[in-house]
Amino acid sequence: MFKKIKWKRLLKIIAVIYVVCGIALYFLQETLLFRPDKLPANFKYEFDYPFKEVAIPVTNEKNLSIVQFTVPDSVSKGVVLYFHGNRGNIKRYSRFAPVFTRNNYEVWMIDYPGYGKTTGTMSEKAMEEDAEQFYKLARSRFAKDSIIIYGKSLGSGPACYLAARSDCKKLILETPYYSIPKLMQRYAPIYPTGLMAKYFFPNYQCLEKVEAPVTIFHGTGDMIIPYFHSEMLAKIPKHGSELITIKGGTHLNLGSYELFNRKMDSLLSE
Repeated sequence: MFKKIKWKRLLKIIAVIYVVCGIALYFLQETLLFRPDKLPANFKYEFDYPFKEVAIPVTNEKNLSIVQFTVPDSVSKGVVLYFHGNRGNIKRYSRFAPVFTRNNYEVWMIDYPGYGKTTGTMSEKAMEEDAEQFYKLARSRFAKDSIIIYGKSLGSGPACYLAARSDCKKLILETPYYSIPKLMQRYAPIYPTGLMAKYFFPNYQCLEKVEAPVTIFHGTGDMIIPYFHSEMLAKIPKHGSELITIKGGTHLNLGSYELFNRKMDSLLSE
């Protein structure tokens, strides 16, 4: 009898811990997903290569911040719309601009709500609407077949969303996820993440609608977004996709691999 009571008490404790942790996961998922670094509106960017800063007043409460890393108009092939990862702001990702500009592509980087100098409330819908504004700005200068959409990590969500709804020359994804709930399963496998997620970004669904060629880069040593996410995504696009496997590559260092740079130069020379 004593053992039976002891087991019941243990099960109750486990149930309470499960519920409390589940509640914490639900309410803290924005903190886990987004690691922004805000900047004051009067902050002055300084980079080692030519750039222009663009601010788009969307509403009285919302300002969209974009940095355009430029090349001379006489050699410009087009523009890369770059959706960055979940940390920092454009400053953190500016070091990747030469990958594109050395191939005569402008690369425009956008900050999400709460990142850098972009204001407004963070939500999946807000990120999608910002992506559409971003594309509209690009179309004011470039033809559809001169626009490449690029999504890195978190940015693969808005990138896939935009490519599914807009014509572009290519879609390039770096360390993408299958969907946010699928990614959450890695960190909380005992919870119904499909029901708990506030953010979805179903990249697998978006890729079914993408008409442009898709190239995916992923490292086998990625401990943040596992490599198998890209393996699953690579099977989806109608016209097929190319998965570039970086053996031993992690979530943060693909740009240091010769294969990554050689393949990027090849893609941007087409």
